[in-house]
Amino acid sequence: MAIRLSTTGLVADNGDFTHSLLNFLDCVLRGVGQVMLQGNSYAGLLFLVGIFCNSPLFGLGALLGTGASTATAMMLGTDRGQVRAGLFGFNGGLVAIALLYFLEPDALTWGCVIFAAACSTIMMAGIASLMGNWKLPALTAPFVLTSLCFFLATARFGRIESTDLLPTAGLPKAVTVEGVVTASTVVDGLFNGIAQVFFQGNVITGILFVAGLLISSRAACIAALAGSLTGLLVAWGMGAAEPAIRAGAFGYNSVLVAIALGGQFFVPGRASAAYAVFATIATALVFAAVSASLEPLGLPALTLPFVLVTWLFLLASPAFACLQRKTT
Repeated sequence: MAIRLSTTGLVADNGDFTHSLLNFLDCVLRGVGQVMLQGNSYAGLLFLVGIFCNSPLFGLGALLGTGASTATAMMLGTDRGQVRAGLFGFNGGLVAIALLYFLEPDALTWGCVIFAAACSTIMMAGIASLMGNWKLPALTAPFVLTSLCFFLATARFGRIESTDLLPTAGLPKAVTVEGVVTASTVVDGLFNGIAQVFFQGNVITGILFVAGLLISSRAACIAALAGSLTGLLVAWGMGAAEPAIRAGAFGYNSVLVAIALGGQFFVPGRASAAYAVFATIATALVFAAVSASLEPLGLPALTLPFVLVTWLFLLASPAFACLQRKTT
């Protein structure tokens, strides 16, 4: 059997079992990479290494969730090109990590992880079909909706226990400026903002994610760093608590928006760069608003701000002659 290395992943050249297994693994790795809009299995591999470096539990969850959602898409006869690109894997991977992060990782939760990841494939197909009418990508909306559904369901299922990381339901309260932002805060917050895309609060993990982005796309790497820094600075300027800034809470949605609008969906140029910067600034504010609005339900914002801001800015783009959407 011949195995070739392409610029984005593995390619096996015959039709035996090993070929199928390698191609499935390649799809899974690309799915992990697509969390940051990178259909590159090398980037996905480094993302996985970064997750395992911080938490073997979450690393295993990312593999299982991405594998389950990818396998579901294959069994249902989804377009092979989209499956190969990892487009039916990344939401399942995020769902798995979210459930393991916010729910106690017992046997029942692991069963929910597999089922929820499979459901995200159905959700992905449905949202992609709906949003296709407006030429909008599904992004991580399937992950957000699937995860929030499971978190809400915990209120009626006594055997599904949440961790203390799930927000406590209650009316939002105004916060005061807490802590002093130092150079250490900025450095930690910069890389944690990238790591938090996968719910990982670890600077080394963030650095590995940056390396994965750099392998896939230098422009995406720069955009991610700029997005994380922008979210951090907006949060600092607005008086967010220092621990939240250091943890990267205000950065990860801005990271995704910067990658999406800074080169993924628009032809690169000064106008698109300025548009992306404007969007990343808005994202930090939207994150605060979404977090406060979901607090009475005891739900986290997840990547909902990224989805809302990206959809809005893509919908608005035809009105601006200086912006040019990429053709698929």
